[in-house]
Amino acid sequence: MRHFAIGAGLVAALAQPLAAHHSFAAEFDANKPVRLTGNVTKLEWANPHIWVYLDVKDDQGRVQAWQCEGGPPNTLTRNGWTKDSLKIGDVILIDGVLAKDGSKTCNARLVKLPDGRSVFAGSSGGDNPPAVKQ
Repeated sequence: MRHFAIGAGLVAALAQPLAAHHSFAAEFDANKPVRLTGNVTKLEWANPHIWVYLDVKDDQGRVQAWQCEGGPPNTLTRNGWTKDSLKIGDVILIDGVLAKDGSKTCNARLVKLPDGRSVFAGSSGGDNPPAVKQ
Protein backbone atom coordinates (compact mmCIF):
# COMPACT_ATOMS: atom_id res chain seq x y z
CA MET A 1 0.00 0.00 0.00
CA ARG A 2 2.87 2.34 0.82
CA HIS A 3 4.37 1.86 -2.66
CA PHE A 4 1.01 2.68 -4.23
CA ALA A 5 0.80 5.96 -2.27
CA ILE A 6 4.34 6.93 -3.28
CA GLY A 7 3.61 6.06 -6.92
CA ALA A 8 0.37 8.05 -6.91
CA GLY A 9 2.18 11.01 -5.39
CA LEU A 10 4.85 10.91 -8.07
CA VAL A 11 2.27 10.74 -10.85
CA ALA A 12 0.43 13.75 -9.41
CA ALA A 13 3.65 15.73 -9.01
CA LEU A 14 4.77 15.02 -12.56
CA ALA A 15 1.37 15.72 -14.10
CA GLN A 16 1.15 19.29 -12.80
CA PRO A 17 4.03 20.74 -14.85
CA LEU A 18 2.73 18.98 -17.94
CA ALA A 19 -0.68 20.57 -17.51
CA ALA A 20 0.90 24.01 -17.16
CA HIS A 21 2.47 23.74 -20.62
CA HIS A 22 -0.07 23.83 -23.40
CA SER A 23 -0.31 22.32 -26.84
CA PHE A 24 0.05 24.78 -29.73
CA ALA A 25 -2.79 23.08 -31.65
CA ALA A 26 -5.09 23.28 -28.62
CA GLU A 27 -4.77 27.07 -28.37
CA PHE A 28 -3.81 28.45 -31.78
CA ASP A 29 -5.06 28.06 -35.36
CA ALA A 30 -2.10 27.68 -37.74
CA ASN A 31 -4.46 28.47 -40.63
CA LYS A 32 -5.29 31.96 -39.31
CA PRO A 33 -2.22 34.13 -39.78
CA VAL A 34 -2.15 37.65 -38.39
CA ARG A 35 0.17 40.64 -38.80
CA LEU A 36 0.20 43.18 -35.98
CA THR A 37 1.96 46.52 -35.77
CA GLY A 38 1.81 48.33 -32.46
CA ASN A 39 3.50 49.83 -29.45
CA VAL A 40 4.98 47.52 -26.81
CA THR A 41 3.19 48.02 -23.48
CA LYS A 42 4.75 45.14 -21.50
CA LEU A 43 7.23 42.29 -21.86
CA GLU A 44 7.28 39.15 -19.73
CA TRP A 45 10.65 37.45 -20.29
CA ALA A 46 10.27 34.15 -18.42
CA ASN A 47 9.96 30.41 -18.98
CA PRO A 48 8.22 28.55 -20.45
CA HIS A 49 7.34 31.30 -23.02
CA ILE A 50 7.81 35.04 -23.25
CA TRP A 51 4.78 37.28 -23.71
CA VAL A 52 4.81 40.57 -25.60
CA TYR A 53 1.90 42.92 -24.99
CA LEU A 54 1.16 45.67 -27.47
CA ASP A 55 -1.43 48.28 -28.38
CA VAL A 56 -2.59 47.89 -31.98
CA LYS A 57 -4.89 50.29 -33.84
CA ASP A 58 -7.77 48.62 -35.68
CA ASP A 59 -9.12 49.78 -39.06
CA GLN A 60 -11.22 52.46 -37.33
CA GLY A 61 -8.24 53.80 -35.37
CA ARG A 62 -9.34 52.32 -32.04
CA VAL A 63 -6.56 50.95 -29.85
CA GLN A 64 -6.80 47.26 -29.01
CA ALA A 65 -4.65 45.50 -26.42
CA TRP A 66 -3.01 42.34 -27.81
CA GLN A 67 -0.84 39.67 -26.21
CA CYS A 68 1.56 37.53 -28.20
CA GLU A 69 3.28 34.40 -27.02
CA GLY A 70 6.86 33.77 -28.09
CA GLY A 71 9.26 30.95 -27.44
CA PRO A 72 11.41 30.23 -24.42
CA PRO A 73 13.96 32.94 -23.52
CA ASN A 74 16.88 30.60 -24.29
CA THR A 75 15.58 29.96 -27.82
CA LEU A 76 15.08 33.68 -28.42
CA THR A 77 18.57 34.50 -27.19
CA ARG A 78 19.99 31.97 -29.65
CA ASN A 79 17.95 33.71 -32.37
CA GLY A 80 19.53 37.10 -31.72
CA TRP A 81 17.45 38.92 -29.18
CA THR A 82 17.20 39.48 -25.44
CA LYS A 83 14.80 41.01 -22.97
CA ASP A 84 16.52 44.32 -23.70
CA SER A 85 15.69 44.13 -27.43
CA LEU A 86 12.23 45.56 -26.72
CA LYS A 87 11.37 48.61 -24.65
CA ILE A 88 8.00 49.97 -23.58
CA GLY A 89 6.75 52.23 -26.38
CA ASP A 90 8.75 50.57 -29.16
CA VAL A 91 6.81 50.09 -32.39
CA ILE A 92 7.18 46.51 -33.61
CA LEU A 93 5.63 44.21 -36.20
CA ILE A 94 4.61 40.66 -35.29
CA ASP A 95 3.66 37.90 -37.73
CA GLY A 96 1.92 35.02 -36.03
CA VAL A 97 -1.28 33.02 -35.81
CA LEU A 98 -4.50 33.75 -33.95
CA ALA A 99 -5.77 32.06 -30.82
CA LYS A 100 -8.74 29.74 -31.34
CA ASP A 101 -10.74 31.39 -28.53
CA GLY A 102 -11.23 34.65 -30.46
CA SER A 103 -9.26 36.74 -27.97
CA LYS A 104 -6.67 39.33 -28.96
CA THR A 105 -3.96 36.68 -28.55
CA CYS A 106 -1.47 35.33 -31.04
CA ASN A 107 1.45 32.96 -31.19
CA ALA A 108 4.33 34.97 -32.64
CA ARG A 109 6.41 33.52 -35.48
CA LEU A 110 8.48 36.53 -36.53
CA VAL A 111 9.13 39.87 -34.84
CA LYS A 112 10.53 42.91 -36.58
CA LEU A 113 12.53 44.67 -33.89
CA PRO A 114 12.83 48.47 -33.63
CA ASP A 115 16.36 48.31 -35.08
CA GLY A 116 14.90 46.82 -38.29
CA ARG A 117 16.04 43.22 -37.73
CA SER A 118 13.46 40.50 -38.21
CA VAL A 119 13.97 37.65 -35.77
CA PHE A 120 12.33 34.26 -35.31
CA ALA A 121 10.10 34.42 -32.26
CA GLY A 122 10.42 30.77 -31.25
CA SER A 123 6.83 29.89 -32.06
CA SER A 124 5.85 26.46 -30.82
CA GLY A 125 3.84 26.06 -34.02
CA GLY A 126 6.87 25.93 -36.26
CA ASP A 127 8.30 28.63 -38.44
CA ASN A 128 6.22 28.18 -41.58
CA PRO A 129 2.56 29.06 -40.98
CA PRO A 130 0.62 30.44 -43.95
CA ALA A 131 1.73 33.86 -45.11
CA VAL A 132 -0.26 36.89 -44.03
CA LYS A 133 -2.33 38.29 -46.90
CA GLN A 134 -1.39 41.91 -47.51
